[in-house]
Amino acid sequence: MRKSSWVQDLVQTSAKPFHSYAFHVSRAAVLKSKRLDPNWSNMLNHLLAFLVLMLLSYLVIWPIYSYGSSSSIFPSKLSQQAEKMGPNSGHSEEILRVYVADLPRELNYGLLESYWTERKGRKTPMQGEEETSSARSLTGDLLPYPENPLWRQYSAEYWLLADLMTPEELRRNSVAKRVRDPAQADVIFVPFFATLSAEIQLGKARGRFRHQSGNEDYSRQRKAVDIVKNSSRWSSSEGRDHVFVLTDPVAMWHVRKEIASSIFLVVDFGGWYMEDAMKISKDGGTVDVIEHTQVSLTKDVIVPYTHLLPSLHILKNSTRDTLLYFKGAKHRHRTGLVREKLWDVLQGEPGVILEEGFPSKEGRNQAMKSMRTSEFCLHPAGDTPSSCRLFDAIASLCIPVIVSDSIELPFEGMLDYRQFCIFISVQEALQPKHLIQLLQNLSSEQKRQMRQHLADVQHHFEYENTFPGGRGLVIKDGAVSLIWKKILQKVPHIQEAISRSKRIPKGASSIPARCHCV
Repeated sequence: MRKSSWVQDLVQTSAKPFHSYAFHVSRAAVLKSKRLDPNWSNMLNHLLAFLVLMLLSYLVIWPIYSYGSSSSIFPSKLSQQAEKMGPNSGHSEEILRVYVADLPRELNYGLLESYWTERKGRKTPMQGEEETSSARSLTGDLLPYPENPLWRQYSAEYWLLADLMTPEELRRNSVAKRVRDPAQADVIFVPFFATLSAEIQLGKARGRFRHQSGNEDYSRQRKAVDIVKNSSRWSSSEGRDHVFVLTDPVAMWHVRKEIASSIFLVVDFGGWYMEDAMKISKDGGTVDVIEHTQVSLTKDVIVPYTHLLPSLHILKNSTRDTLLYFKGAKHRHRTGLVREKLWDVLQGEPGVILEEGFPSKEGRNQAMKSMRTSEFCLHPAGDTPSSCRLFDAIASLCIPVIVSDSIELPFEGMLDYRQFCIFISVQEALQPKHLIQLLQNLSSEQKRQMRQHLADVQHHFEYENTFPGGRGLVIKDGAVSLIWKKILQKVPHIQEAISRSKRIPKGASSIPARCHCV
């Protein structure tokens, strides 16, 4: 007597699309050859039913999962990366195609050669200079950037160009891909060592810096701008896709208006803020809202200073007996006027050390020792809203206390500075006892967590990769890599601006030359 069950019916019905005839013939053959008893037959029926159900479930669920894997519920790697890069990212791949403008060697590595040749011929070094053994052994493009701390803090131009000059097989950690055809490029990198050019001129003849005649720096600025402006790529984009490294506040000072539409890599907007504010005040306007004429967070990139103190590993962190430490000039101009007021408020408070000093070799050694033994490092505004001091504090695992209302910071959106910095307004910081009480009220666990976050982000502000001339693998997610990623985020906005400018008919009223900060 043949037993029938819902399992057998399901097997027979569901298996029809999957070669049911062969399925049942082979099953019957097995049962006949093995002379299986009814119990074994029922077990086999259950097993086959289970396998069929699993197969059906796979065929039904897999298309839904595949579709969902690109949605917000199941984000793909590409969508995750796009989310990380922000709303400006329109690239389907994380590659920034960079063409290096063809400038004469005298505007970059030739400047280094001239500096070191002249430096070796001097019996007495200039203030802040030190003897560098690597400069004696290396030549050409592998020469190091000058050790003068006032120059070296602005050395981003050197490390970015070194990355682009590195052989492609050694550039795995960089999203920038050098292309040889400008038509294939997202951006045009202008390899002019503008900071080095300006500082060499200031060292030779400071009094001529703001004049054009007799100013070698102006001649170099003029040559660099004339070359790039005579290119077809500049004509088609009006310079919007050209990248200039202007980390020194006086870099390319004479020609900034001519390249105002380009992408500027700057440490902050302090110099431009003051220029625009003075113009508005002179015209009788208000400085509460300033429309910058040359810089904007929309098109430009804030980059880190090159820190001057060596990084401290978290495992080497030791006891920190000082509550708050500051070393620098007490009297500054512009936004730095707050320093003298802070000095008066904090001087004599228990656990607070305030020192004046110039960044000499001895001064750096003292600063390194003090930063490594202090819980917090004060970062007030100076002549500009930011300074190298912030990045020396991060390198020293000294929690930065930022008193600078108009400061802009590198890699915003990628990093959350609240995890490892303390921000306090100028108004609150100048209230007697307020800042000290704020720091004293932080628990040991809060300070430990902030210091751990400092250790976690140290490498993001590191330019130097230990290779001669910087020619080699850049630090993964280090300063060079993140700068390229920030530029990559700007590309869709740049392309939109270029497209918009091309459709404006000839003779149309011009749009006011200004950049709106967001």
